[in-house]
Amino acid sequence: MNLSKFAAALLLLGLGAVACGGSSGGGVTPGKKIAFLMPDAAPRYESQDLPLFQAKVRSMCSDCELVYRNAGGDAAVQRQQAEAALASGANVLVLDAVDTSAASVIVTAAAKRHVPVIAYDRLILNTTELAYYVSFDDATVGALQGSALLSAMKSSARPTVVMIHGDPTDLSAQVLKKAAHGALDGKVTVAKEYDTPSSSAGGAQEEMTQALAALNNKVDGVYAANDEVASGVVIAMKAAKLKTLPPVTGGNAELSAVQRILTGEQYMTVYRPARQEAEAAATLAYDLAFGVRVPSELTAGKTADNGARGVPAVLVQPVSVTRRTLVTTVIADGFWSRAQLCTPDYAQACKAAGLS
Repeated sequence: MNLSKFAAALLLLGLGAVACGGSSGGGVTPGKKIAFLMPDAAPRYESQDLPLFQAKVRSMCSDCELVYRNAGGDAAVQRQQAEAALASGANVLVLDAVDTSAASVIVTAAAKRHVPVIAYDRLILNTTELAYYVSFDDATVGALQGSALLSAMKSSARPTVVMIHGDPTDLSAQVLKKAAHGALDGKVTVAKEYDTPSSSAGGAQEEMTQALAALNNKVDGVYAANDEVASGVVIAMKAAKLKTLPPVTGGNAELSAVQRILTGEQYMTVYRPARQEAEAAATLAYDLAFGVRVPSELTAGKTADNGARGVPAVLVQPVSVTRRTLVTTVIADGFWSRAQLCTPDYAQACKAAGLS
């Protein structure tokens, strides 16, 4: 189903009727309504996050109702979607914010209705009313990216690097940036550095084009904060007709990025085990919807500072993915299959990598 159809339409995913045992310890419990509100058209939300979240909710309470909306990258639309979900009686919101600052208004509106909000993937800023945060350890992501880039450039004594970060309004992007600098500073020359609004491929392409022109195409490596940014970087480098593409990092293990790794256009990405994130969020949503005590081991005492308080956090550990580790990471976990990766355009690259 095309994700664009979701940007303006509501999916009500009825989950049937069942005895809702789950974390509550058994017994038949009437269903609740859980809203799963995603930010944009990135393929992961429909191919990974939504089905995994839905399956976990269904396993705990199959007469719960799941309301899915996608904001299509528009913060105002997301606010309207959240307000509609609240008005329709949602018992909990799981929200991946388009704008992590503006989304505090959604949290406040939910709190007035005594509806808890779980920040999913991106931490919502400057609100004391946010219930939980479920994401990945962004500091580890940035460190993995920086370390991998150093490894790829080890033949250069003092490599020249371009750093292209994500959205400057996204706290996660800033954590990545700090961690990547921690791995790279003192070991490379950062010749050009950019923050990319909305982490867009088009913005990254423009930034990389500017960097190549300023540096006369002399770049040893590119730190790209995520796979969307990496795609724009690769387009710019190919347009500049570089004889050999320097190593490029990425993050999120998007299908196109893993295929670029197969062809050598991208050096690495970071796999964020989507099942662990989605299932943790579903478990929290269930417990909060039914007023069940959240097990302390779920957060293990971890918090994330959103500028107003330390928000209880579930932080999943990410995994570095290179051409050598594809089989033992994204393929082994069923995140992507050989069939999905090895389409006709990538048949030769898959054969060379031993995937077919």
